[in-house]
Amino acid sequence: MTILLVEDEQKIADFVCDGLKERGFTVEHCADGRRGYERASERSYDAILLDLMLPGRDGLDVLKGLRSIGVQTPVILLTARNELGDRIAGLNLGADDYLAKPFYVEELVARLQALLRRLSGERQNTLQVGALTLDRIARKASLHGRSVELTTREFSLLEYLMRSAGQVFTRAQILEHVWGYDFDPSTNVVDVCIKRIRGKLAEVDASGEAPAFIEAVRGAGYRFRPADA
Repeated sequence: MTILLVEDEQKIADFVCDGLKERGFTVEHCADGRRGYERASERSYDAILLDLMLPGRDGLDVLKGLRSIGVQTPVILLTARNELGDRIAGLNLGADDYLAKPFYVEELVARLQALLRRLSGERQNTLQVGALTLDRIARKASLHGRSVELTTREFSLLEYLMRSAGQVFTRAQILEHVWGYDFDPSTNVVDVCIKRIRGKLAEVDASGEAPAFIEAVRGAGYRFRPADA
């Protein structure tokens, strides 16, 4: 499991990093709120450990920003503040748990494991690549937290590509999986459907990056761009 630790106190950061690594976790550390926000929004982590008192951008603002763009990575707040108001504010902004300093690394590990166990069931029903999320049960899509209205066929095609982000699929493979019949070289139904999906994603994407989510690979087919590409 890969954990992002955003903590500016070096002694605490060393303590947490060493303790988690000894227990098999992979840990990335940054000491600045702005840099922590950038990493959390650009890369995929199993959980984020987020201090509240940070230089550059405080933890509550980082958390608020991440949730506003649709990043749903589990967050545990690490704080020296014990006031009820801070804990409530963090939970209301979307934090999954909190741990007051000082703490034992064993307790932190137990909190992480409990959190990831609880969310594992939900993740099986949710597919997420970057800021785009598919709810497989409700058959709904959202980008940066904004709903994207897709037809059943469009949802199935997008799900097929997202499940193996980065892998190139031929038009024949897509046609067989999504439409359920053999490839007809005279049909452009796959291209038309992908064009519609791109358009719908673009409608709700203020960044203008949505059309590039599904990439055409010359002479091969299509792929969904990985989050870190």
